[in-house]
Amino acid sequence: MASYFLISHFFLQSVKVVGRSMVPTLCDSEHYLLNRWIYYIRPPRQSDIIVLRDPSDNGFSVKRVIAAPGDSIYLKDGNVYVNGRKLKETYLNPGTPTFTHSRYRDQLILCGKGQFFVLGDNRTNSIDSRTYGPVPRENILGPIMW
Repeated sequence: MASYFLISHFFLQSVKVVGRSMVPTLCDSEHYLLNRWIYYIRPPRQSDIIVLRDPSDNGFSVKRVIAAPGDSIYLKDGNVYVNGRKLKETYLNPGTPTFTHSRYRDQLILCGKGQFFVLGDNRTNSIDSRTYGPVPRENILGPIMW
């Protein structure tokens, strides 16, 4: 019992994706492994697919890291710009737009110290940093292994 607790809370944990916010990359009801130890060695990186404690409902969500502490994110005309450069998102279906969830079409966000900007790959069906802002590092459990 102690070994299971130690392994599942500090090393590897099985997770099931619930919902469609990461389609086409991850699908509803698929199972993956959560790597809980890697972020003790290195910080989250851009493009990592992570499990986080969702600030909107305190549940768990799976999202993609788009920007790290100190980065600026600009959403304009359906495109994502990180530090002034258009983000190449080869993991999305071609032509997938990224619009804000606010009444404003353009949005500038800055990631403060220890904050990460996350988005779901299914941009039209994802509650993410466009809604709740950058996520603090302590809300990030680790990356998905697949």
